[in-house]
This record gives sequence, structure tokens and C-alpha cells, in this order.
Amino acid sequence: MAKPSSIQTSSLEELRIEVLRTMTDMGLWEVDGLSNLYEVKLGVLRRNATQRHGVTRFKRGRNANMLHFEDVETVDLHPHLLTDEWHHYARFVLYHEFLHVLGMRFHNAAFRKIESLWPYEGGDQGKPFTQYLRQRSAIWLWTCTTCDHQYPRKKRSKGRYKCRTCSTVLVDIENVGETI
Repeated sequence: MAKPSSIQTSSLEELRIEVLRTMTDMGLWEVDGLSNLYEVKLGVLRRNATQRHGVTRFKRGRNANMLHFEDVETVDLHPHLLTDEWHHYARFVLYHEFLHVLGMRFHNAAFRKIESLWPYEGGDQGKPFTQYLRQRSAIWLWTCTTCDHQYPRKKRSKGRYKCRTCSTVLVDIENVGETI
């Protein structure tokens, strides 16, 4: 968990207002039930995180089966979501995390049903965002010499892995792109 800059804090607050306005318009919750979400502390994940896009952190020592709003320590989003390029997906991720704050802890069928009611685009951007993060932080590109597929990674493959598409042994090529 990293401390957000003043610009990130401002972006997070604007995002909160957008998402809560949308959630209010969805009509699934009492307006009073959403008001607690204005009190949730928002933060950012570390810049080099590649798997997590957002996380709801609960205070330690709480009963995991009976968590409430008061048990939430913070909701953190990946700092790269706070850009124009990923704005639509950022709204969806914050909505997703707010569902956890509202008591839906598990990614079960009921959670997915409510999550799918998000009325805007962005919900399908998880895989592209992960690929973007991996590409940015990759030191090596595990490359298939047959189909040219590349797998961005931080460590060398050293010939231990095969292409998922054609089963050719992957070759390590140093990534000359941007790394974090």
C-alpha cells in the first residue's frame, strides 16, 4: 500500500463522486446506505503491482464472516487507473470494491449479478489492463519463434516454458520498452 499524492487523492475523490452518483441512479440501494461510502478512506496500490487492480482492506482482528462498513480500513486502486486512458475501467473497479464495502465479501453468483448491473462500459477491461501492467514492468519477453507470441515477464524463462499456442520452447528476449 502506497500513500497517494495530492493529485491522486483528488482523482480518487472525483472518481468516488462519479461512482456514488451512478450507484444512486441505479436505484438498488437506499441513499442513506450509500452515504457511508463517502467516509471510506481511498488509497493507491504500489506502482509495480500487476495482478491487483483494486483491493478492499479490512481491519485486522475482525470476524471475517460478519464484516461491516466500520471494519473497512481502506479501498486501494492501482495508480495507473487514475489516467484518462483507464478512466472507465477505474469507475468499474471502484464500484466493484464498494460492493465489498457494502458487505458482499465473496465473488459468488449474487455478487457477480449485482456487479454486472454496472450501467457503463469498462467492466470488460480487466485482462487488457493486466496485459498493460505486465508489458510496462516486463524485463523479458518470453517469445515463441514459431508463432511470434510474446509473454512479458520479469524473470528469464531459461528454456523451461513452452508456448501456450503451439508448444514451441520459448526464447528470452530483453524488453526494450518502458519498465517500472
